[in-house]
Amino acid sequence: MNTNITDLKTVRLSQDGSAVIILDQTRLPGSEVYISLFSAEDVWDAIYKLKVRGAPAIGIAAAYGIYICSRLIAADTYDVFYREFLRVKDYLASSRPTAVNLIAALNRMEKVVTTHAEGSVPEIVQLLRAESEAIRTEDAAACRRIGENCLSLLRPGMGILTHCNAGHLAVSEYGTALAPVYLGEERGYGFKVFADETRPLLQGARLTAYELQKAGVDVTLICDNMASAVMRKGWVQAVVVGCDRVAANGDTANKIGTSGVAILARHYGIPFYVLGPTSTIDLNCPDGESIEIEERHPEEITDMWYASRMAPEGVKAYNPAFDVTPHDLITAIITEKGIAYPPFRMEDL
Repeated sequence: MNTNITDLKTVRLSQDGSAVIILDQTRLPGSEVYISLFSAEDVWDAIYKLKVRGAPAIGIAAAYGIYICSRLIAADTYDVFYREFLRVKDYLASSRPTAVNLIAALNRMEKVVTTHAEGSVPEIVQLLRAESEAIRTEDAAACRRIGENCLSLLRPGMGILTHCNAGHLAVSEYGTALAPVYLGEERGYGFKVFADETRPLLQGARLTAYELQKAGVDVTLICDNMASAVMRKGWVQAVVVGCDRVAANGDTANKIGTSGVAILARHYGIPFYVLGPTSTIDLNCPDGESIEIEERHPEEITDMWYASRMAPEGVKAYNPAFDVTPHDLITAIITEKGIAYPPFRMEDL
């Protein structure tokens, strides 16, 4: 039976405003467990350990997180409040450096504080709650528009390959790369999706396959190194991926392995579409070489998914979380504001 995927609430604020409630994605697909985050440490840990993940969802979690932390600041004056607010902001910003949405959301929350310096602390805290809710609402609307824009490029019955998880679990609703898939499913397009497992954290196997199957989409899970095989067979007519940061020249950073998929798509003549909200565009970042790439613990490669260690003790491991896809491999960048084609002018989006 098909399930309305939006019934899964990835990130939300508790009714009393004291906690951020997230669906713990490290427990999927085995169990759907919601956890409550009450402190800056809780939020940082959840973001770093990928309990909440996906660039837009991280931004929403950070906005909610700094709001709940602002409620706990014991300050009678603006200066004391703002100083502590900045400490929490810098701490949360250190959890995942590559995704621009995290910093953008925190900066947006800071702007609320600085533009209402004449108000009382309780008034500022209430404005922070309203801003955090606005960030979530705007993301949901943006995701649907991204889906509509991309759907205009797709045809019923297409085979679509995706990498990592840029679906409902990564945002507030629908997703970025998977938004056109869900809209197409609602309209009878009958897409056939191939989901890369996405080593080493298996977001495709654990999350994309899970949510697409739950929504009744025709999804086939493949290992990352099978992408060329399914493309060669003619089973894929489009590739859709998300992004964590878009540089001013159109280079994009996304989950490790994305650039390899782009190279394969170019070889087989398959359009390669990058989907994301305009909040992922960083005009202060000139190109992909300027994007800071997070490097994670070697244990994610050597130990994490095995009953016993699957690599020799002491072996060196390189574990970058993201890679950069050069703009000349991208067919189009699709946002809520429209579709950009080469040569990319990010300022137009």
